[in-house]
Amino acid sequence: MSHDETDDAFDGPSRSQLRRDATAIFKLAETLAALTDAQLTRIPLDDDLLDEVRRTRAIHQPIARKRETQYLAKLLRRLESGEIDAVRTVLDISKQQSHRETAALHHLENLRDRLIAEGDSALDLVIAEHPSADRQHLRNLIRQANTEAKKQKPPRASREIFRILRELQSRPTEAG
Repeated sequence: MSHDETDDAFDGPSRSQLRRDATAIFKLAETLAALTDAQLTRIPLDDDLLDEVRRTRAIHQPIARKRETQYLAKLLRRLESGEIDAVRTVLDISKQQSHRETAALHHLENLRDRLIAEGDSALDLVIAEHPSADRQHLRNLIRQANTEAKKQKPPRASREIFRILRELQSRPTEAG
């Protein structure tokens, strides 16, 4: 029988595709096992799977953890594709929120550092955006932060400036 006479119609996915799918599910299992309890509560999984995620997370020996993660991946493969997509969507949303929160904190850190370095010129920008901010208190904290930095003391004033900026940021914008 020659190759031309055989029926080459193949209905299923390729072996490579199956391997890629299995790897993606395994990575999803690893991601789930890395989440905290608070993050896990947002994930749409049934109680049995949540228990398995917690059991996987509790194992610290690398080989045993990999084996348990593989078992978790096996359980995840039993889910319907819509359920897996829902889990991935929630994880993506959580990741985006985390990135936004991290970016906001970096912005506040940069603003604090700018206040300490530039003084009144940067303070004017903060006051323009948040008129209710206490200019005199911030000016004193900036002065203290500079003194603490020169004397190599713990940055208490710097932390206080950051706390104030975070509070101001969480309020609705007052200017406008």
